Amino acid sequence: MKNNFNKYIKGACIILLGASVITSCVNSDDFFELPDRNGLDAAIWSTEGAIQFHLNKAYDVVIPEFGYEQLGTTQLHARAGIHYASDESFLPFEDEYALAALGLGGEPLGNNSVWYVGDKYSSNKGENKYSDISRCNDAIYNIPKGTLPRSVQKVYLGQYYALRAMVYFGLVKVYGGVPLVLEPQTPDNITVSGRASAKECFTAIINDLDSAIVMLDGLKWDDGTGRGKLTKAAASALKGKVMLYWASPQFNPKDDGKHAYDPSRWNQALVANKQAYEDCLAAGHKLSDPGTYGDIFRVEPNPEAIIVRTYSSTLPKRGHNIEQEIRPKSEGGDAKKRYRPSYALINAYPMKDGSIPGSGKYAYSDVTFWVNRDPRFAATIAYNGASWPLSGKADRKQWGYAGASGESSADNGVFCKRFSTPALATGSVKYNGDIGGGSGMDWIEMRFAEVILNYAECANETGDLGLAKDLVRQIRVRAGIEKGDKDYGLADANQDQMRELIFNERFIEFAFENKRNSDLRRMRRMHLLSGNLTSVSFEAKDDDAKKALEKVDPASGKMLRETLNLNDESVYLQYFLPPISVTEANRTYNVPAYHVFYTFHNDFVYTGKDIKPTVGWAGGTFDPLD
Repeated sequence: MKNNFNKYIKGACIILLGASVITSCVNSDDFFELPDRNGLDAAIWSTEGAIQFHLNKAYDVVIPEFGYEQLGTTQLHARAGIHYASDESFLPFEDEYALAALGLGGEPLGNNSVWYVGDKYSSNKGENKYSDISRCNDAIYNIPKGTLPRSVQKVYLGQYYALRAMVYFGLVKVYGGVPLVLEPQTPDNITVSGRASAKECFTAIINDLDSAIVMLDGLKWDDGTGRGKLTKAAASALKGKVMLYWASPQFNPKDDGKHAYDPSRWNQALVANKQAYEDCLAAGHKLSDPGTYGDIFRVEPNPEAIIVRTYSSTLPKRGHNIEQEIRPKSEGGDAKKRYRPSYALINAYPMKDGSIPGSGKYAYSDVTFWVNRDPRFAATIAYNGASWPLSGKADRKQWGYAGASGESSADNGVFCKRFSTPALATGSVKYNGDIGGGSGMDWIEMRFAEVILNYAECANETGDLGLAKDLVRQIRVRAGIEKGDKDYGLADANQDQMRELIFNERFIEFAFENKRNSDLRRMRRMHLLSGNLTSVSFEAKDDDAKKALEKVDPASGKMLRETLNLNDESVYLQYFLPPISVTEANRTYNVPAYHVFYTFHNDFVYTGKDIKPTVGWAGGTFDPLD
């Protein structure tokens, strides 16, 4: 939440010239501008303040934003829903491109649908990934030519290498293979041609991260000025994640007649993720204390946080509006469908002993489905009658039944509680970019739990079931799950079952952290989604029950509903109908298998040189795995 960007006045006015153009264009089309950068003042690369100013902008455009912040802000960002679409929430029913990405309605995705790479040369985040790469290329090429001591240069270079790797990794996850440019470009030296294979791209990304790991070794940022800056641990964690993707089905499919499965990639990924785990521990990262899962984003600094984007509630244009998008109207919010949990997410949580619902010592009921569940359930999902302290009201409950007194007609069903700030007053919920407001909660892009689960997945795939269980056990202990007689629900799992358990563990551990879309595509499971996208609705049993629920006791001043034990199924059914699984328009998933890789939109293809569409898409001849 702090404004940790160092502020420099001297030399700042010239640094904006520091992003030279990288492009695959070979003509004067408007897709990119190609201004002459040959006159760039070399002195800026010998001035720490100027480099820091340049680096601050690189962080701003590269580090991902708080979830869904880009949706709908421009025509380009309106298509961002494609990359958030999943079975996690009802986002598709408020975003036409997310709807299309899942095949739930409207026009199917076509060659012009995916604009992840961007549509114009710009210094604004999200508008062109190659301008982000350009900024990093300039620094990586020019800083060594400056006069700063090598020890100082390495600190900056390590961050630029890691940032460039992040941009290329994002592109490769979407497209599979992309134009690969690692040197500064000028209008008279355009050397980009075609799309590099996925293998070439991964090699470049790993090389960048190896460089970052070496250059950032031994560096410790003071927390007062360093929150949000990349470290050796961050670069190492990123490398482990990159290697995991290279080994996973998206890039390493089994039973593919054209591309041979390579099991050795899992061994390489295991080594990288073991190192990431050890590097993060050495840097002081650890899981938060048992029972504190709900506070991971609320407490700053948090030992789990590895890669962070900082925000502020007091500084202009440094905040976000997530608090309003999560809260019900009764507490100053306007809860969006993107933050409404799906029935699939609700069903994914184990019981509080780690067992699958209905298989362990705890009874499970479709009526009171929240009872005796994994504690992360209550920390994430607000259901009818759930405790959800907001606006400083410690005993507040969320009522999600239709027509509930004190709630708007839009505020029925389930909600996402994560990322809410209980003490924030209703008048401070809404964010105004010019003056601030909102929670100012920082976005954690990568945390130690992800490093652990990446490592666990690699261990399982290489046959070390014991290590995989040890690692997942750490997550479940922190979650507050009971050991029980089944070792946190892990005792009986074989390798195949453990694979499914880890995949599901990621679903619930990272709920609403923008991981589900990528995981579905990484595992080649997006096209296997079936049935309807559903959520849960609640209703009072009848009008008499509703009146009884909302009758106020003069002595206490409380409605009857506030005093009921709704964990008791018989009490619940006395006043409410059983929860109903609901969908919109009874639409079913229909995702083509070739969506495992998307294709560049035609503006990028036609203004570039040999930028071939991806196989499966119209005119597609480029296979990322060749």
